[in-house]
Amino acid sequence: MTAHLSYVEAVVVGAFQGVTELFPVSSLGHAVLVPALVGGQWAQDLNVSTPGSPYLAFIVGLHVATAAALLVFFWRDWLRIVAGFASSARYRRIETPAERLAWLIVVATIPVGLAGVALEHLFRTTLGRPIPAAGFLVLNGIALYAGEVLRRRVSPAADRDQAAEAEQLHTGEAIDDRLAQLPMGRGLLIGASQILALLPGISRSGIAMVAGLWRGLSHEDAARFSFLLATPIILAAGVYKIPDLFGPAGAGIHGQVLVGSVASFVCAYLAVRYLTRYFQTRTLTPFAIYCAAAGAASLVWLTVR
Repeated sequence: MTAHLSYVEAVVVGAFQGVTELFPVSSLGHAVLVPALVGGQWAQDLNVSTPGSPYLAFIVGLHVATAAALLVFFWRDWLRIVAGFASSARYRRIETPAERLAWLIVVATIPVGLAGVALEHLFRTTLGRPIPAAGFLVLNGIALYAGEVLRRRVSPAADRDQAAEAEQLHTGEAIDDRLAQLPMGRGLLIGASQILALLPGISRSGIAMVAGLWRGLSHEDAARFSFLLATPIILAAGVYKIPDLFGPAGAGIHGQVLVGSVASFVCAYLAVRYLTRYFQTRTLTPFAIYCAAAGAASLVWLTVR
């Protein structure tokens, strides 16, 4: 039977993509696990590891929609960042906070960009199956919890630091100015951590936040930096695969792509709006528990059924 993609599947998966891309729970892991757990036609239609599957072309549209939601939410930040990059290139300097943040994002994006081009197909086809994805989701939960533990070990006064975080200025410009103070090497390390998100079940935003916490950022600043770093990566991944939408894999599903992309855009916008406030005072621990529990339950279900 030829795989297809229904409008119900498009809306559900689009909404999942918008939420899970930004929540630290792995969008790719959920894209693999949800159809497998539902089973039946969903498992056949929504198989990310099948070459030429319409699901791959569909996910391209969702990535572009998610990136668009991030651009809309952080439009003021991106205006400052682009202006900073332009002034840095024009005057051959890196002096202002906007110029430093622009180059931090460029430097931090290079490793994951190169790794994505080289390894994405290999990881998706060899590991983009339900059982490995469930296992990596458990590991994602462990990594998120380890990030909180490491933060407390690096900073014994973590409780006092948490109270101090609550008193920080929460405007986008204030956070951008704090992020601009990061050394380039530290930004590169945080950006490179996103390479692990090529594994289905490992969250891009989650692993970048863990690296940020480990290197001294607050939860709020680590979350915002992870979202800014994710925007060009997600957008580039989508644009790079756009030709798939107009090839054989995308034939007959353009309507589903549009509907799913709208769902993804709306859910991604709401998710980032919620998370930027959530991480002003709260931690990764609830997401760690969810990932570990959901991954373990999925492993058991997929193994014994």
